[in-house]
Parts: sequence; C-alpha cells; structure tokens
Amino acid sequence: MQSQHHKAKPAIRKHILCSLSITELYSVQSSKTFLRSAGPGDSSLKIVGSIVFPVKVYVKLNQNSPRILCVTNRLRNSELIDPVSQWHGPSGNILSENSSVKISPTGTLIFRHFKSSQSGVYACSLVYKLTAEQPVKNLIMKYLIYAYSDPNYYYEFTVRYHAAPCNSIYNSSFEKTLLQLLSQLVAELSCEVTLIKSECHHVKMQRAGLQNEIFFTFSVASLDKEQNNRPCQQSTCDTSERLSKARYLIENFFKQQAEITRNGSEPLPEIYYIEGTLQMVWVDRCYPGYGMNPVRHPDCPDCCVVCSPGSYNPSNGIHCLPCNKSFTYGATECQQL
Repeated sequence: MQSQHHKAKPAIRKHILCSLSITELYSVQSSKTFLRSAGPGDSSLKIVGSIVFPVKVYVKLNQNSPRILCVTNRLRNSELIDPVSQWHGPSGNILSENSSVKISPTGTLIFRHFKSSQSGVYACSLVYKLTAEQPVKNLIMKYLIYAYSDPNYYYEFTVRYHAAPCNSIYNSSFEKTLLQLLSQLVAELSCEVTLIKSECHHVKMQRAGLQNEIFFTFSVASLDKEQNNRPCQQSTCDTSERLSKARYLIENFFKQQAEITRNGSEPLPEIYYIEGTLQMVWVDRCYPGYGMNPVRHPDCPDCCVVCSPGSYNPSNGIHCLPCNKSFTYGATECQQL
C-alpha cells in the first residue's frame, strides 16, 4: 500500500477566526493580547482597535484588506459627537487616499492590492465627545499590519527500484528515462519534476540474499511564480488543484508499474519498481522575504507572513532568520539597506 503523509488541502486550511462572528472575535478580556487575521476575499470583515496594545492584522498579498476601523470595541456602538480621525503610516506620515489606500469619512481604512512594502505599524487618532457638554477626548490606536501569502508547497516522493549492479550504466540510463516519463505526465498541468536524490544500495533480503536497489527522491512543484522568485499575482496561481492532479497521475503511474510487474508472465526485467515503496510528503515553503512562525503569528500559523525588521529569508525556506542589520519588512538579505 502506498503511504501518503501530507497535510490537508489548502481549500480546507481556513483561519478559524474568519468564521467567527464579530462579537465572538472581540469577546476576550482586555488583559489578553488581541490577534486577528483577515481571510482572503473577506472584505466585509471589520477590525477594531485597542488603546492597550497594537492589534495584529494579516492581509493577503495583492488582495484588499478588511475594513480597519478607527474605533475601539467599547466605542463602536456608541454615539460619538464631532468625531475626527487621522491615520499615520509606518514612517509617521499622515495617510491620504490614493490608488492603494482608501479612507472613509468615518475613518475606516482599506488597502487595495496590498504589498509587502506596506506592512508595518499604523496608528489612528480619534478625537470625539460623548456628549456636547463633555470635554474632547483623544484616543490613539495602533495596528501591526502584515502581508502574507499561502505557502508555495510541493510534493516530495520517494520510491525504490530493483536495479542492475550499482556501477552499471543501465541505472543512469533508466534514471533519465524515468524522469522524462514523470515530467511528461505533469507537463500539461504546469508542474515540474525535479530529482532530489538517487542512490544505489545493496539490500539484504530475508530469503533472497543481497539485491541492488535504487532509492529515488524527487519533487513535484508548480511552475507558477514570477521572475525573481516572487509570489504570483494572478488569480490563476492557486496551485492546489493542479498539484493534486499531478499527484494522482504519478501515483497511478506507479500503480500501473506494480500491476505490470505482478501480472507479467515473462521473467522480471533487471530494473523494476518495488511495489509498495512509493511514499509522499507535503512540503511547505515560503517565498523569499516570507516565513512561518505560529508562535509570533498564532492567528496565521499556516501563513507565509512577511519577515519583520530584524529578520530575513533569502530562499524558499519556511523561516525568517534573525538579522540585526535588517530594518525593513520582507528582507531577503542580511545587510544594511
């Protein structure tokens, strides 16, 4: 039997908080840290602020943000007299409307097509009165706004073949043929097969003595990515369906290999698939400048969140590495910019 150790499909890996009602989202004690995530495409989600601590907001890369309100939960349903709000960006500048930023008359902030460079600490000041007779009050709320993307995952397969002697040229020739066949299987799905490792070993069998086996490890990944290895911005870049189809084709390929070997009447060839050795794992990876950190981002544990200042990710790993020379969000190098 084939072993398939992998995570759930991206289609069911939703952020739990996105399914909660607004009341449930904010029904926590003020002594606790509020962490809130915005699900992709959920433009109706509204985020309120806090005067106690910064509120974390996660915005999917190249998508619109949720509605970020310049008000606390306590004041949200209160009648405010002469309210005036003003937003400040990470550099302290006053935010104004442009092609990527929208601010409503009531102070609600919405980002359009959010970029990693827009990540940072935002502050909103609210001046208001509760009654006409009361003095003016001024509140300042801070938000930590992060860009995130879905993991650019791939499948990693391992499989074993009975082989010719380990120094035989037939093994190398077979390896090339096998990779060509697998690559052709997934080419129309815009996926690629990459050989990770190929090793020939002598294996002692219980009743058959020593035999030669090739241990293959190869990956199947999507080709959807832009130049410079940046996240794809097109809506068609959801790779889960195509990768699932590619996985099915490869599993079926080895299933047929096993059936041919099992049902063949002729003597076995020198090189053949060993039934039941196909194994697969799901491997997450983030684009450079992004990483996973469920401790730092518990509301987005399966997200690739933009690396914060003081960290960077130079490759397709899943972690932002510490770097005291990194002062920007999304750093891919550990050097002063």
